[in-house]
Amino acid sequence: MLSFYLLLTGVGLILLLQTWRFFRKYFKNKTILKKIRGPPETPIFGHMYIFTQDPDLLFSRIRKYSREYYPIFRFSALYVDIVNFLEPNDIELILSTTKHLSKSKIYTFLNNWLGTGLLTSTGAKWHQRRKILTPAFHFNILQQFLNIFNDETEKLVLRLGEDCGRTIDVVPPVTNFTLQSIAETAMGLSNINELTQKEYKKAIYKIGHIFLKRLSKPWYRLDAIYNYSKLAEEENATVKILHDFSNGIISEREKERTTNLSQNLASYSKKKRMAMLDLLLAAKNEGADIDYEGIREEVDTFMFEGHDTTSMAISFILLTLANLQDVQTKVREEILSVVGKEKIPTYNDLQELKYTERCIKETLRLFPSVPFISRYASEDFVTKTGYTIPEGTVLHIHIFDLHRNAEIYPDPLKFDPDRFLPEKVNERHPFAYIPFSAGPRNCIGQKFAFLELKTVLCGILRKFKLEKVDDMYEIEFRPDLVLRPKNDVKVRIEKL
Repeated sequence: MLSFYLLLTGVGLILLLQTWRFFRKYFKNKTILKKIRGPPETPIFGHMYIFTQDPDLLFSRIRKYSREYYPIFRFSALYVDIVNFLEPNDIELILSTTKHLSKSKIYTFLNNWLGTGLLTSTGAKWHQRRKILTPAFHFNILQQFLNIFNDETEKLVLRLGEDCGRTIDVVPPVTNFTLQSIAETAMGLSNINELTQKEYKKAIYKIGHIFLKRLSKPWYRLDAIYNYSKLAEEENATVKILHDFSNGIISEREKERTTNLSQNLASYSKKKRMAMLDLLLAAKNEGADIDYEGIREEVDTFMFEGHDTTSMAISFILLTLANLQDVQTKVREEILSVVGKEKIPTYNDLQELKYTERCIKETLRLFPSVPFISRYASEDFVTKTGYTIPEGTVLHIHIFDLHRNAEIYPDPLKFDPDRFLPEKVNERHPFAYIPFSAGPRNCIGQKFAFLELKTVLCGILRKFKLEKVDDMYEIEFRPDLVLRPKNDVKVRIEKL
């Protein structure tokens, strides 16, 4: 009995010591971070009111704080401290190193869906997955993908042709295009059932809403509370739809791969580079540290990132060109000059579309598909703006505000593709433009995205004239996993 009480006392002392250490570090860090300006805060709850108000206003509210407290500002909510970065020198300190690679707590809200794939993993697992997947975006693979991009572009053009003379929301047909394109290229799946595709897209939108709801209610950060909520039930049902979709893709591709291997088809020769899903299946069969669940993590990650970010990028490019007829004319003239009116564009043709590429980059400056990223500080560091950031602080990097910074981009709302002339780029800080993030954890698929974007512009602008309906500067955004408009992205389609 005495030994039991001694054990109980020992455990109690250890817990007391751990609690004391936690609060000592917490108050020390709080004192350090108080030097960074931020919105007015309440006792104990800090800035929690910002996140618990109408979530639809969160996007515009953050933009307001970014203007008021540039170049750095702070949020605090109970035990969480967040520092928001807007200045490229400070952003470089975070992204250019391998020290702060870990994503912050908010990404764990996606773990039920994405697991710990390339987007959310860290440490050895992230390095291993990146190593496996990097060959999937090799130059030779991208050249093979171009045939698929051209075929899917032709289908999109036919679909848009049905709406000539009408005003349409470009997001639905463009999303169909990007979803089918990523399925065929990275997954090797030639056709997705239309009903299944529709259910998947609805589930993607729904999971974004669930993510935002959880983010706006601090008590839902605690799994012990969240797991028994109605919202968690809704999430589990939505995730099942998403997982059924990805498991179906894996199963279908593995059957095809097994058949082709048994027939010794050349497309599965080890000398030929393989697409992403084939690489993952091959790695598993060759004994790499990845199982079916790990493969599904990456399929979920790339199906989402490979279609949703790209569909919004294309939609905003079409909106921009509809607003700026002179720019649209120049892009069309370059395409006709380099590619011609009927020729199917080659990889080399697309590399010669220099003005078109600058227009894409300028659109991604104004409308970055991923408007912010978040990391943990893995150690104490001092910013270029002179503030100490303690280990464990959440680091938010606001790409949207960085790209619209008047100190970096004079007259920032003006659409000016010449900002991306080589001499202009060389004058800017290398971390002043990061639509695909930057540093060791940059987006693995950025060359894939540019190839797809150029291909679809070739197809659309050789057939149609885009006319303005919505003003590109009056589009309102809502918080989501990607930069998403509150309403439709409307354009009028006219045949040339």
